[in-house]
Amino acid sequence: MEIARKEIGVVERTGKNDGARIAEYLGYCNIKSPAAYCAAWVSWVFGQAGYSEPRTAWSPSLFPKARLVKELKPGIVYGLYYISLDRIGHCGLLENVKNDWINGIEANTNEAGSREGQGVYRKIRHKRTIHCFADWLK
Repeated sequence: MEIARKEIGVVERTGKNDGARIAEYLGYCNIKSPAAYCAAWVSWVFGQAGYSEPRTAWSPSLFPKARLVKELKPGIVYGLYYISLDRIGHCGLLENVKNDWINGIEANTNEAGSREGQGVYRKIRHKRTIHCFADWLK
């Protein structure tokens, strides 16, 4: 989580999924910028921590059945489901839980919590807004 925390405040160069750091996140997953990068960022964070997986820029692929968990701890990946997409469309890393609230760090978001934001932010979301959780630490 320390690696993720150090990325808070990284922002896109022009607000179009671009910039050197964004290209680095996407490049880790062999994706060229500009592209949505929330899952690539999660993968990059795990890679920087020495994990070989996950390595994907597609947020739904962060949630295979074998990785789904109910026990919440720092470093768990969470996914937000979007009815308009009929799939998970955004993800983040759980920092901690306080009562019914998830404190996390997300990329390709903004202060309002959009999935089309312009940087890496700390977010607070209610548990009921989270579709599922996956453990890539084991």
